[in-house]
Amino acid sequence: MLAACGMQRCHQEALKRNRVVLAKQLVLKELMEHMVERDIITVEMVEMIQAKSGSFSQNVEFLNLLPKRGPDAFSAFCEALRETKQQHLEEMILKTTSNLSHGITRLEHCYGSNLPFPATESCNSKRPRWIVEHSLDNGDGPPVPPVKCCTPEFYRDHRHLAYKLVSEPRGLALILSNVHFSSEKDLEYRAGGDVDCTSLEMLFKHLGYQVTVFHNQTAQEMQNALERFSKLPDHRDVDSCIVALLSHGVEGGVYGSDCKLLQLQETFQLFDNANCPNLQNKPKMFFIQACRGDETDRGVDQRDGKEWSDSTGCEESDANKEEDLKLRLPTCSDMICGYACLKGTAAMRNTKRGSWYIEALTSVFAEDSRDTHVADMLVKVNRQIKQREGYAPGTEFHRCKEMSEYCSTLCRDLYLFPGYLPRK
Repeated sequence: MLAACGMQRCHQEALKRNRVVLAKQLVLKELMEHMVERDIITVEMVEMIQAKSGSFSQNVEFLNLLPKRGPDAFSAFCEALRETKQQHLEEMILKTTSNLSHGITRLEHCYGSNLPFPATESCNSKRPRWIVEHSLDNGDGPPVPPVKCCTPEFYRDHRHLAYKLVSEPRGLALILSNVHFSSEKDLEYRAGGDVDCTSLEMLFKHLGYQVTVFHNQTAQEMQNALERFSKLPDHRDVDSCIVALLSHGVEGGVYGSDCKLLQLQETFQLFDNANCPNLQNKPKMFFIQACRGDETDRGVDQRDGKEWSDSTGCEESDANKEEDLKLRLPTCSDMICGYACLKGTAAMRNTKRGSWYIEALTSVFAEDSRDTHVADMLVKVNRQIKQREGYAPGTEFHRCKEMSEYCSTLCRDLYLFPGYLPRK
Protein backbone atom coordinates (compact mmCIF):
# COMPACT_ATOMS: atom_id res chain seq x y z
CA MET A 1 0.00 0.00 0.00
CA LEU A 2 1.01 3.60 -0.31
CA ALA A 3 -0.68 5.13 2.67
CA ALA A 4 1.04 5.53 6.01
CA CYS A 5 2.54 2.12 6.72
CA GLY A 6 5.96 3.73 7.19
CA MET A 7 7.43 6.74 8.94
CA GLN A 8 5.84 10.08 8.01
CA ARG A 9 7.68 12.06 5.35
CA CYS A 10 8.35 15.04 7.62
CA HIS A 11 9.98 12.75 10.18
CA GLN A 12 12.09 11.10 7.48
CA GLU A 13 13.13 14.52 6.25
CA ALA A 14 14.05 15.67 9.77
CA LEU A 15 16.33 12.65 10.18
CA LYS A 16 17.83 13.23 6.74
CA ARG A 17 18.61 16.91 7.38
CA ASN A 18 20.38 16.04 10.64
CA ARG A 19 21.96 12.82 9.42
CA VAL A 20 25.61 13.87 9.64
CA VAL A 21 25.31 15.16 13.21
CA LEU A 22 23.38 12.06 14.29
CA ALA A 23 25.91 9.76 12.65
CA LYS A 24 28.74 11.50 14.50
CA GLN A 25 27.13 11.96 17.93
CA LEU A 26 24.65 9.12 18.52
CA VAL A 27 25.47 6.73 21.38
CA LEU A 28 23.65 3.57 20.38
CA LYS A 29 24.33 0.86 22.94
CA GLU A 30 21.65 1.68 25.53
CA LEU A 31 19.41 3.45 23.02
CA MET A 32 18.96 0.28 20.95
CA GLU A 33 17.76 -1.60 24.04
CA HIS A 34 14.94 0.93 24.37
CA MET A 35 14.08 0.46 20.69
CA VAL A 36 13.96 -3.33 21.09
CA GLU A 37 11.73 -2.94 24.16
CA ARG A 38 9.30 -0.85 22.08
CA ASP A 39 9.26 -3.47 19.27
CA ILE A 40 10.75 -0.97 16.81
CA ILE A 41 13.80 -3.09 16.01
CA THR A 42 14.62 -6.74 16.68
CA VAL A 43 17.55 -8.40 18.42
CA GLU A 44 18.68 -9.66 15.00
CA MET A 45 18.79 -6.06 13.73
CA VAL A 46 20.86 -5.02 16.75
CA GLU A 47 23.35 -7.77 15.95
CA MET A 48 23.48 -6.65 12.31
CA ILE A 49 24.19 -3.05 13.39
CA GLN A 50 26.83 -4.12 15.93
CA ALA A 51 28.59 -6.17 13.25
CA LYS A 52 29.64 -2.91 11.58
CA SER A 53 33.10 -1.68 12.55
CA GLY A 54 33.23 1.59 14.47
CA SER A 55 30.52 3.76 16.03
CA PHE A 56 30.09 5.93 12.92
CA SER A 57 29.36 2.94 10.67
CA GLN A 58 27.00 1.50 13.27
CA ASN A 59 25.16 4.82 13.53
CA VAL A 60 24.82 5.01 9.74
CA GLU A 61 23.38 1.49 9.62
CA PHE A 62 20.89 2.38 12.37
CA LEU A 63 19.85 5.58 10.56
CA ASN A 64 19.35 3.63 7.33
CA LEU A 65 17.06 1.19 9.14
CA LEU A 66 15.06 3.59 11.31
CA PRO A 67 12.79 5.19 8.63
CA LYS A 68 11.64 1.70 7.56
CA ARG A 69 10.41 0.68 11.01
CA GLY A 70 6.89 2.06 10.90
CA PRO A 71 4.93 5.12 12.04
CA ASP A 72 5.92 4.75 15.71
CA ALA A 73 9.66 4.63 15.06
CA PHE A 74 10.26 8.39 15.19
CA SER A 75 8.47 8.99 18.52
CA ALA A 76 10.16 5.92 20.02
CA PHE A 77 13.54 7.21 18.85
CA CYS A 78 12.89 10.61 20.45
CA GLU A 79 11.85 8.95 23.69
CA ALA A 80 14.96 6.75 23.63
CA LEU A 81 17.14 9.84 23.14
CA ARG A 82 15.58 11.36 26.28
CA GLU A 83 15.99 8.15 28.27
CA THR A 84 19.67 7.91 27.33
CA LYS A 85 20.43 11.57 28.13
CA GLN A 86 20.84 12.64 24.50
CA GLN A 87 18.19 15.38 24.70
CA HIS A 88 20.26 17.75 22.58
CA LEU A 89 19.81 15.43 19.61
CA GLU A 90 16.08 15.09 20.26
CA GLU A 91 15.70 18.89 20.44
CA MET A 92 17.61 19.25 17.17
CA ILE A 93 15.39 16.88 15.14
CA LEU A 94 12.15 18.12 16.78
CA LYS A 95 13.07 21.70 15.84
CA THR A 96 13.56 20.56 12.23
CA THR A 97 10.21 18.73 12.32
CA SER A 98 8.49 21.86 13.64
CA ASN A 99 9.94 23.94 10.81
CA LEU A 100 8.75 21.37 8.26
CA SER A 101 5.26 21.36 9.80
CA HIS A 102 5.07 25.16 9.60
CA GLY A 103 5.96 24.91 5.91
CA ILE A 104 2.95 22.64 5.31
CA THR A 105 0.71 25.01 7.31
CA ARG A 106 1.78 27.92 5.09
CA LEU A 107 0.91 25.88 2.00
CA GLU A 108 -2.55 25.17 3.41
CA HIS A 109 -3.05 28.87 4.14
CA CYS A 110 -2.25 29.68 0.51
CA TYR A 111 -4.11 26.83 -1.19
CA GLY A 112 -6.79 25.80 1.33
CA SER A 113 -7.05 22.95 3.80
CA ASN A 114 -8.23 20.51 1.13
CA LEU A 115 -4.83 20.41 -0.55
CA PRO A 116 -4.47 16.71 -1.49
CA PHE A 117 -1.22 15.76 0.24
CA PRO A 118 -0.28 12.12 -0.14
CA ALA A 119 -0.76 10.48 3.26
CA THR A 120 2.93 9.69 3.66
CA GLU A 121 3.82 13.38 3.45
CA SER A 122 1.42 14.56 6.16
CA CYS A 123 2.74 15.39 9.59
CA ASN A 124 -0.76 15.67 11.02
CA SER A 125 -2.47 12.28 11.38
CA LYS A 126 -5.88 14.01 11.74
CA ARG A 127 -5.69 15.56 8.24
CA PRO A 128 -8.27 14.13 5.83
CA ARG A 129 -6.34 11.60 3.80
CA TRP A 130 -6.01 11.25 0.07
CA ILE A 131 -5.70 7.52 -0.57
CA VAL A 132 -3.49 7.45 -3.63
CA GLU A 133 -3.94 3.74 -4.21
CA HIS A 134 -7.63 4.27 -4.97
CA SER A 135 -6.74 5.41 -8.49
CA LEU A 136 -3.72 3.26 -9.20
CA ASP A 137 -5.70 1.22 -11.74
CA ASN A 138 -8.85 1.65 -13.77
CA GLY A 139 -11.96 -0.49 -13.33
CA ASP A 140 -13.11 -3.25 -11.02
CA GLY A 141 -11.31 -6.54 -10.72
CA PRO A 142 -12.56 -9.74 -12.32
CA PRO A 143 -14.21 -12.43 -10.17
CA VAL A 144 -11.90 -15.13 -8.79
CA PRO A 145 -11.35 -17.55 -11.68
CA PRO A 146 -12.12 -21.26 -11.14
CA VAL A 147 -9.19 -23.56 -10.44
CA LYS A 148 -8.39 -25.89 -13.32
CA CYS A 149 -7.98 -29.54 -12.35
CA CYS A 150 -4.92 -31.72 -12.71
CA THR A 151 -5.23 -34.76 -14.99
CA PRO A 152 -4.45 -38.32 -13.79
CA GLU A 153 -1.77 -38.52 -16.49
CA PHE A 154 0.02 -35.42 -15.21
CA TYR A 155 -0.09 -36.73 -11.63
CA ARG A 156 1.41 -40.09 -12.64
CA ASP A 157 4.18 -38.44 -14.68
CA HIS A 158 5.26 -35.96 -11.99
CA ARG A 159 4.54 -37.45 -8.56
CA HIS A 160 7.94 -39.18 -8.29
CA LEU A 161 9.90 -35.90 -8.01
CA ALA A 162 7.21 -34.03 -6.11
CA TYR A 163 6.05 -33.72 -2.53
CA LYS A 164 3.23 -36.12 -1.68
CA LEU A 165 0.08 -34.00 -1.96
CA VAL A 166 -3.00 -36.17 -2.18
CA SER A 167 -4.63 -35.92 1.26
CA GLU A 168 -8.26 -34.84 1.73
CA PRO A 169 -8.10 -31.99 2.54
CA ARG A 170 -4.75 -31.16 0.93
CA GLY A 171 -3.86 -29.31 4.13
CA LEU A 172 -4.95 -26.69 6.61
CA ALA A 173 -4.83 -23.00 5.67
CA LEU A 174 -4.89 -19.96 7.96
CA ILE A 175 -5.60 -16.41 6.77
CA LEU A 176 -5.09 -13.44 9.12
CA SER A 177 -6.50 -10.29 7.53
CA ASN A 178 -6.36 -6.86 9.17
CA VAL A 179 -8.09 -3.89 7.56
CA HIS A 180 -9.06 -1.78 10.62
CA PHE A 181 -6.47 -0.34 13.01
CA SER A 182 -6.48 1.59 16.29
CA SER A 183 -7.71 5.12 15.68
CA GLU A 184 -4.97 6.77 17.72
CA LYS A 185 -2.26 5.42 15.42
CA ASP A 186 -1.33 6.47 11.90
CA LEU A 187 -2.29 3.25 10.12
CA GLU A 188 -5.15 3.65 7.67
CA TYR A 189 -8.11 1.47 6.86
CA ARG A 190 -6.95 -1.00 4.19
CA ALA A 191 -9.66 -0.42 1.59
CA GLY A 192 -9.66 -3.40 -0.75
CA GLY A 193 -8.12 -5.67 1.89
CA ASP A 194 -11.36 -7.64 2.24
CA VAL A 195 -11.22 -8.36 -1.50
CA ASP A 196 -7.80 -9.99 -1.00
CA CYS A 197 -9.06 -12.06 1.92
CA THR A 198 -12.12 -13.34 0.06
CA SER A 199 -10.07 -14.12 -3.06
CA LEU A 200 -7.51 -16.14 -1.11
CA GLU A 201 -10.15 -17.97 0.91
CA MET A 202 -11.94 -19.05 -2.28
CA LEU A 203 -8.67 -19.99 -4.00
CA PHE A 204 -7.44 -22.14 -1.09
CA LYS A 205 -10.82 -23.90 -0.82
CA HIS A 206 -10.84 -24.62 -4.56
CA LEU A 207 -7.31 -26.04 -4.20
CA GLY A 208 -8.65 -28.47 -1.60
CA TYR A 209 -7.61 -26.80 1.66
CA GLN A 210 -9.57 -26.46 4.89
CA VAL A 211 -9.47 -22.72 5.51
CA THR A 212 -9.70 -20.73 8.76
CA VAL A 213 -9.94 -16.92 8.62
CA PHE A 214 -9.50 -14.35 11.40
CA HIS A 215 -10.17 -10.65 10.87
CA ASN A 216 -8.69 -7.58 12.61
CA GLN A 217 -6.58 -9.33 15.23
CA THR A 218 -4.15 -7.60 17.57
CA ALA A 219 -0.50 -8.63 17.33
CA GLN A 220 -0.91 -10.87 20.38
CA GLU A 221 -4.11 -12.40 19.00
CA MET A 222 -2.29 -13.09 15.71
CA GLN A 223 0.56 -14.72 17.60
CA ASN A 224 -1.89 -16.84 19.62
CA ALA A 225 -3.81 -17.87 16.48
CA LEU A 226 -0.58 -18.89 14.74
CA GLU A 227 0.61 -20.87 17.77
CA ARG A 228 -2.72 -22.73 18.04
CA PHE A 229 -2.72 -23.41 14.30
CA SER A 230 0.86 -24.76 14.32
CA LYS A 231 0.00 -27.19 17.14
CA LEU A 232 -3.17 -28.63 15.60
CA PRO A 233 -3.00 -32.46 15.66
CA ASP A 234 -4.82 -32.53 12.31
CA HIS A 235 -1.54 -31.55 10.61
CA ARG A 236 -0.49 -35.19 11.11
CA ASP A 237 -3.14 -36.38 8.67
CA VAL A 238 -2.64 -33.87 5.84
CA ASP A 239 0.17 -33.24 3.37
CA SER A 240 0.82 -29.47 3.57
CA CYS A 241 -0.20 -26.17 5.12
CA ILE A 242 -0.68 -22.53 4.10
CA VAL A 243 -0.42 -19.31 6.12
CA ALA A 244 -1.40 -15.93 4.63
CA LEU A 245 -0.86 -12.63 6.45
CA LEU A 246 -2.60 -9.53 5.06
CA SER A 247 -1.93 -6.24 6.84
CA HIS A 248 0.20 -3.12 7.02
CA GLY A 249 3.85 -3.93 7.61
CA VAL A 250 7.50 -3.03 7.76
CA GLU A 251 10.59 -5.05 6.97
CA GLY A 252 10.51 -8.15 9.16
CA GLY A 253 7.05 -7.62 10.64
CA VAL A 254 3.33 -7.08 10.06
CA TYR A 255 0.99 -4.97 12.17
CA GLY A 256 -1.81 -6.20 14.36
CA SER A 257 -5.00 -4.16 14.60
CA ASP A 258 -3.52 -2.55 17.75
CA CYS A 259 -0.61 -1.24 15.62
CA LYS A 260 1.90 -3.49 17.39
CA LEU A 261 4.25 -5.62 15.33
CA LEU A 262 4.16 -9.37 14.80
CA GLN A 263 7.69 -10.48 13.92
CA LEU A 264 7.77 -12.70 10.85
CA GLN A 265 10.83 -14.66 11.97
CA GLU A 266 8.96 -15.79 15.07
CA THR A 267 6.04 -16.83 12.86
CA PHE A 268 8.25 -18.97 10.62
CA GLN A 269 9.86 -20.59 13.67
CA LEU A 270 6.48 -21.87 14.85
CA PHE A 271 6.37 -24.12 11.77
CA ASP A 272 9.97 -25.33 11.67
CA ASN A 273 10.98 -28.95 12.16
CA ALA A 274 11.72 -28.46 15.86
CA ASN A 275 8.48 -26.70 16.83
CA CYS A 276 6.04 -28.37 14.43
CA PRO A 277 6.97 -32.07 14.09
CA ASN A 278 3.57 -32.88 12.57
CA LEU A 279 4.65 -30.96 9.45
CA GLN A 280 8.17 -32.36 9.14
CA ASN A 281 9.06 -33.10 5.51
CA LYS A 282 5.78 -31.52 4.40
CA PRO A 283 5.62 -28.30 2.36
CA LYS A 284 4.62 -25.14 4.20
CA MET A 285 3.55 -22.10 2.15
CA PHE A 286 3.51 -18.52 3.43
CA PHE A 287 2.13 -15.48 1.60
CA ILE A 288 2.79 -12.00 3.00
CA GLN A 289 0.74 -9.09 1.66
CA ALA A 290 2.23 -6.12 3.50
CA CYS A 291 4.67 -3.28 2.99
CA ARG A 292 8.32 -3.96 3.83
CA GLY A 293 9.20 -0.26 3.95
CA ASP A 294 7.80 2.95 2.51
CA GLU A 295 10.00 3.59 -0.51
CA THR A 296 7.98 3.87 -3.70
CA ASP A 297 9.59 2.11 -6.65
CA ARG A 298 9.49 4.74 -9.40
CA GLY A 299 10.88 2.32 -11.96
CA VAL A 300 13.48 2.96 -14.66
CA ASP A 301 13.30 3.08 -18.45
CA GLN A 302 14.34 -0.17 -20.10
CA ARG A 303 17.38 -0.05 -22.38
CA ASP A 304 16.90 -1.08 -25.98
CA GLY A 305 17.29 -4.77 -26.66
CA LYS A 306 15.79 -8.02 -25.51
CA GLU A 307 15.54 -9.05 -21.88
CA TRP A 308 18.33 -11.31 -20.74
CA SER A 309 19.22 -13.29 -17.65
CA ASP A 310 22.07 -15.27 -16.19
CA SER A 311 21.73 -18.81 -14.90
CA THR A 312 23.94 -19.58 -11.92
CA GLY A 313 25.33 -23.03 -11.41
CA CYS A 314 24.69 -25.35 -8.50
CA GLU A 315 27.25 -26.71 -6.08
CA GLU A 316 27.11 -30.03 -4.30
CA SER A 317 29.04 -30.97 -1.18
CA ASP A 318 30.09 -34.52 -0.36
CA ALA A 319 31.01 -33.64 3.23
CA ASN A 320 29.52 -35.51 6.18
CA LYS A 321 27.90 -38.31 4.19
CA GLU A 322 28.52 -40.95 6.83
CA GLU A 323 25.42 -42.77 8.02
CA ASP A 324 23.63 -41.83 11.22
CA LEU A 325 21.51 -44.22 13.19
CA LYS A 326 18.63 -41.75 13.03
CA LEU A 327 17.90 -39.40 10.16
CA ARG A 328 18.39 -35.78 11.16
CA LEU A 329 16.69 -32.76 9.62
CA PRO A 330 17.81 -29.14 9.44
CA THR A 331 15.81 -26.98 11.83
CA CYS A 332 14.14 -25.14 8.96
CA SER A 333 13.25 -26.79 5.67
CA ASP A 334 10.40 -27.42 3.22
CA MET A 335 9.12 -23.82 3.33
CA ILE A 336 8.35 -21.31 0.62
CA CYS A 337 7.35 -17.71 1.28
CA GLY A 338 5.99 -15.23 -1.22
CA TYR A 339 6.31 -11.50 -0.49
CA ALA A 340 4.26 -8.79 -2.20
CA CYS A 341 7.27 -6.48 -2.49
CA LEU A 342 11.02 -6.19 -2.02
CA LYS A 343 12.76 -5.16 1.21
CA GLY A 344 12.35 -1.49 2.00
CA THR A 345 9.55 -0.90 -0.52
CA ALA A 346 5.80 -0.31 -0.41
CA ALA A 347 3.20 -2.76 -1.72
CA MET A 348 0.43 -1.48 -3.98
CA ARG A 349 -3.28 -2.01 -3.31
CA ASN A 350 -6.34 -0.87 -5.25
CA THR A 351 -9.43 -0.12 -3.16
CA LYS A 352 -11.73 -1.97 -5.60
CA ARG A 353 -9.60 -4.80 -6.93
CA GLY A 354 -7.46 -5.50 -3.88
CA SER A 355 -3.68 -5.71 -3.89
CA TRP A 356 -1.65 -6.22 -7.04
CA TYR A 357 0.09 -9.24 -5.54
CA ILE A 358 -2.97 -11.17 -4.34
CA GLU A 359 -4.77 -10.48 -7.62
CA ALA A 360 -1.82 -11.89 -9.57
CA LEU A 361 -1.40 -14.81 -7.14
CA THR A 362 -5.03 -15.95 -7.37
CA SER A 363 -5.05 -15.59 -11.16
CA VAL A 364 -1.85 -17.59 -11.71
CA PHE A 365 -2.64 -20.33 -9.18
CA ALA A 366 -6.17 -20.81 -10.55
CA GLU A 367 -4.91 -21.12 -14.12
CA ASP A 368 -1.59 -22.94 -13.72
CA SER A 369 -1.62 -25.08 -10.56
CA ARG A 370 -2.92 -28.03 -12.61
CA ASP A 371 0.48 -28.47 -14.29
CA THR A 372 3.00 -26.04 -12.73
CA HIS A 373 4.77 -26.28 -9.38
CA VAL A 374 4.52 -23.49 -6.82
CA ALA A 375 8.00 -22.01 -7.31
CA ASP A 376 7.43 -21.63 -11.05
CA MET A 377 3.98 -20.13 -10.41
CA LEU A 378 5.56 -17.51 -8.14
CA VAL A 379 7.96 -16.66 -10.98
CA LYS A 380 4.88 -16.08 -13.16
CA VAL A 381 3.44 -13.87 -10.41
CA ASN A 382 6.71 -11.90 -10.41
CA ARG A 383 6.41 -11.48 -14.17
CA GLN A 384 2.87 -10.10 -13.89
CA ILE A 385 3.85 -7.70 -11.10
CA LYS A 386 6.90 -6.53 -13.07
CA GLN A 387 4.68 -5.58 -16.02
CA ARG A 388 2.18 -3.60 -13.94
CA GLU A 389 2.41 0.09 -13.10
CA GLY A 390 0.36 2.62 -11.18
CA TYR A 391 -2.13 4.96 -12.73
CA ALA A 392 -2.41 8.23 -10.78
CA PRO A 393 -1.87 11.14 -13.20
CA GLY A 394 -0.55 14.33 -11.65
CA THR A 395 0.90 12.59 -8.57
CA GLU A 396 4.30 11.26 -7.62
CA PHE A 397 2.79 7.76 -7.75
CA HIS A 398 1.91 7.85 -11.45
CA ARG A 399 3.65 4.97 -13.22
CA CYS A 400 5.00 3.66 -9.90
CA LYS A 401 6.17 0.04 -9.86
CA GLU A 402 6.27 -2.95 -7.54
CA MET A 403 8.35 -6.13 -7.55
CA SER A 404 7.33 -9.27 -5.67
CA GLU A 405 9.74 -12.01 -4.62
CA TYR A 406 9.86 -15.38 -2.91
CA CYS A 407 12.35 -17.38 -0.86
CA SER A 408 12.37 -21.13 -0.59
CA THR A 409 13.81 -24.07 1.33
CA LEU A 410 11.69 -26.57 -0.62
CA CYS A 411 13.48 -29.83 -1.38
CA ARG A 412 11.14 -31.27 -4.02
CA ASP A 413 8.79 -29.93 -6.65
CA LEU A 414 5.60 -28.66 -5.01
CA TYR A 415 2.68 -29.50 -7.27
CA LEU A 416 -0.75 -28.90 -5.76
CA PHE A 417 -2.46 -31.50 -8.02
CA PRO A 418 -5.82 -29.72 -7.72
CA GLY A 419 -8.88 -31.93 -8.04
CA TYR A 420 -6.91 -35.17 -8.29
CA LEU A 421 -7.83 -37.85 -5.72
CA PRO A 422 -5.90 -41.08 -6.36
CA ARG A 423 -8.07 -43.19 -4.02
CA LYS A 424 -11.06 -42.39 -6.23
